[in-house]
Amino acid sequence: MFGHKTKNTIDSLIGASTKIEGNIHFKGGLRIDGHVVGNVIAEAGEPSMLVISEQAKVEGEVRVAHLVVNGEIVGPVYSAELLELQPKARITGDVNYKALEMHGGALVAGKLTHDQVGSDQVLKLAAPKLAASNA
Repeated sequence: MFGHKTKNTIDSLIGASTKIEGNIHFKGGLRIDGHVVGNVIAEAGEPSMLVISEQAKVEGEVRVAHLVVNGEIVGPVYSAELLELQPKARITGDVNYKALEMHGGALVAGKLTHDQVGSDQVLKLAAPKLAASNA
């Protein structure tokens, strides 16, 4: 029980008065209250959560498992698990998601794409094709 982190734990914070120019790579949980000019990317295959608060702005690509947006993102968004768009969320760019929760007032200027094929299904579909090509 002690020392065990839950999936939704925020480990790091970028404060409201902070502006970062450059890419951010992180593990675990990150909350952005400031301004980031660059890509924000969570480590692939690890549980991750990113919170973009109401006053925050990210200009760049965002890749994370669980994303909660109540601020602004200008760039493509990739959410491997859950994307939560709060009432003041504003996204300008294409959005790829597995599950979506969108509140009234949230705006997306771009294409919403649901990830219907999981990696397990890709492997199952690819195996018969490979076997047929060897015959």
